[in-house]
Amino acid sequence: MPFIKQQKNKAYFKRFQVKYRRRREGKTDYYARKRLVVQAKNKYNSPKYRLVVRFTNKDIVCQIVYAKLQGDFVLAAAYSHELPRYGIKGGLTNWAAAYATGLLLARRVLAKLGLADKYEGVTESDGTVSMVEPIEDGPRPFKAFLDVGLARTSTGARVFGAMKGASDGGIFVPHSGNRFPGFDIESKSNDDELLRNYIYGVHVAEYMEYLEEEDEERYKKQFSTFLKAGITSDKVEDMYTEAHEAIRADPVYKPTEKKRNKVHALPQRLSKKQRDAKVQSKKDAFEKKRAQE
Repeated sequence: MPFIKQQKNKAYFKRFQVKYRRRREGKTDYYARKRLVVQAKNKYNSPKYRLVVRFTNKDIVCQIVYAKLQGDFVLAAAYSHELPRYGIKGGLTNWAAAYATGLLLARRVLAKLGLADKYEGVTESDGTVSMVEPIEDGPRPFKAFLDVGLARTSTGARVFGAMKGASDGGIFVPHSGNRFPGFDIESKSNDDELLRNYIYGVHVAEYMEYLEEEDEERYKKQFSTFLKAGITSDKVEDMYTEAHEAIRADPVYKPTEKKRNKVHALPQRLSKKQRDAKVQSKKDAFEKKRAQE
């Protein structure tokens, strides 16, 4: 029998180091997290803020987060399920909704920090790629770095829609335009008109028109939320424009009333004396009934 080298011997298992729990669960990219969290030593205890963007099947989560030794702390948050309050009736996970959620977060955090009046951002976005410039004789803009988590950073991805919304809302997010929809890799230029269409949901309106002509049954099924709210293809752009104005007018979070389930009181624990008295009363009732018979 030929000699077979034992690869995983006792020494291997004794020296084996288990990876972090969130790495084992496949939830955190620690290579990226280290670079987003570690602060320069000469900045002492200054927090390094991250613009965290996450997508679920029915919601978009945008948060401003900073890390401490105890863990991550959230400075402000915005969710796409808040958008119906501002007039966006449906499509809460598309590119335009991601932009609106990022815009809502930016205006909310700047209002919280007292910078809303000083940094208004881009009030009417025309699709041009721009970043917030510091004002003279005033505080610097609020700075945050985009944290995409495990999402794929392909050209036109929705995470960049949320980033664009936050940037236009007045937060300084360092970025370039090479991942926005319409970026031409050969000429290294952006299609501003196409990016504007994505911001105001024009691409959604065009698809609505296409489906209405080609497959009416699928159109009614796919855009049932819009149709129920009376939103047709020619009203989509106005809906998002009005929503952006409403977000800037009042970005403050308003908690909704929660429906609380009826709490059933647990029976109180009886003492030994009370238990004996309860048993004695049952005995007395039994003897009384027996005597009457």
